[in-house]
Amino acid sequence: MSTPQDAFVVVGVDDSRLSMTAVRLAAREAVLHSRPLRVVHAFNWVADPAEPMPEEPRRPAEELLCRATATANQAQPTLDVSSALIEGPVITTLLRESGSAALLVIGDGGLSAGTDVPTASDATAVQLAARAGCSVLVAREQVPLTGPVLVGVDGSASSLSALEFAFDTASRHCTDLVVVQVCDPADADGTPPPEVVEQLAEAVAPWQRKFPSVQVNQRVRTGDPESTLAQEARRAELVVVSARGDEPWRGMLGSVSQAMLYHSIAPVVVVRGAHGVYIQE
Repeated sequence: MSTPQDAFVVVGVDDSRLSMTAVRLAAREAVLHSRPLRVVHAFNWVADPAEPMPEEPRRPAEELLCRATATANQAQPTLDVSSALIEGPVITTLLRESGSAALLVIGDGGLSAGTDVPTASDATAVQLAARAGCSVLVAREQVPLTGPVLVGVDGSASSLSALEFAFDTASRHCTDLVVVQVCDPADADGTPPPEVVEQLAEAVAPWQRKFPSVQVNQRVRTGDPESTLAQEARRAELVVVSARGDEPWRGMLGSVSQAMLYHSIAPVVVVRGAHGVYIQE
């Protein structure tokens, strides 16, 4: 099912420093895909009854949305930008937004700090990447480097969707594409199996014909997929992975996509088919 052309790129914002970076990244993607941008902030005072409610509880939230909208307009002056202040929990709100969005953009909440112990903020990013009804772009603290788009594939149908997304993204970004498949070695010297090299070439070929301007570097590596892709990500401006190679419909994350969320220094897109059904809490 294709995404309607008028579907928004949605960016979720909060009062963290990373939010404005996410807004600028979302604005760029919206322009590159010729889509409008929707800036969303979830307003949920009831969720924490221990916190006193300010006399004018909406004002800080409204000011945040104004700042985010101004940031988007400054980054991309021709962009059609709207905003929404929605009362409700952050995860539930953004999952609902993702059901009709072309792309959801969020900050990483500290995911790339180097620990695998989830905090409340990074758990939000992981849950949204795992359960959203559209692909999710997770922004990083640092501005993306100028480099290739990196995509990891494993031959599954889900990873082939990520390959399509990566080709389209590299074409729109006018940059190169690095396609990496990691497998077990064929023998003791670590040589990749020839059949895997051939399978990767066959998977890439139809998309190379569709996007002839994209320069592609195909790499078959042996070893651990998570660490190999994390190493490759150091030179990328964007990393593309499928949500889950074997069972994408489950709305969960596979080990590779989780590893990229925690260890890639570049922004990560977790690709999922358009308008999947999210799992309500």
